[in-house]
Amino acid sequence: MIKKILKFGGTSVGTIERIQHVANIIQKEHLLGNQVIAVVSAMSGRTNELSNISKKISEKFNKREFDVLLSSGEQVTSALLAGALIELKINAKSWMNWQIPILTEGEHSNARIVNINIKKINDFLKDEKGVAIIPGFQGISKNGDITTIGRGGSDATAVAVAKLFNADACEIYTDVDGVFSTDPNKIPVAKKIDKI
Repeated sequence: MIKKILKFGGTSVGTIERIQHVANIIQKEHLLGNQVIAVVSAMSGRTNELSNISKKISEKFNKREFDVLLSSGEQVTSALLAGALIELKINAKSWMNWQIPILTEGEHSNARIVNINIKKINDFLKDEKGVAIIPGFQGISKNGDITTIGRGGSDATAVAVAKLFNADACEIYTDVDGVFSTDPNKIPVAKKIDKI
C-alpha cells in the first residue's frame, strides 16, 4: 500500500462526464489498496467566469472577497468528485481548505502554503479507508481569511500536500501527453520534453 496524491486540472474535471472518468481513475487506485488524496482545480473556465462576474460588480473588487469568490470553483469540484466516488461505493469525503486547515501567508491572490494539518485526513485514510478530496489553489490565513495561491496554484497545492503528507507519489493529470516547452493548446509548435 502506498500513499498517492492525484491532482486533476480544470480540463480533467471540466464536465460531469470527465469528473466521472476521474472517479474511475481514483477507484482503480483505491481498489489496488493505495491511500489516495485527490487535489482538484475548478472546472475548466469556472475561475475566469467568476473573475468576470466580479468585474461586473466593480473593476476594483475587494481582494479578500475576490479570494472567497474564486475559491468556490474548487469547492464545487471537490463536492462533485466526492459524490461521484460515493456513487461508486467508495468512502470519499471533500475537505474545504479551512476544515483541514491549509495554512497560508502572504497577500490575497498570491498567498503561499506554509503548513497543512495532516492528522484528520491521515486518520480518515487509515481508519476509514477513505479517499480524501482537497481543493487546490487555496488556503486560510492566520487571521481566518480564505486566500488563493495564484493561477496554477492547484499544482503547487498538490506538491505541498505530497511533501507534508509524506506521499510516495504525486501524479498531476492534465489534458496533454507530457511536459511541453509551452502550452501546446495555445502554441501548436510546442515541443514535448522527454527528460527534465
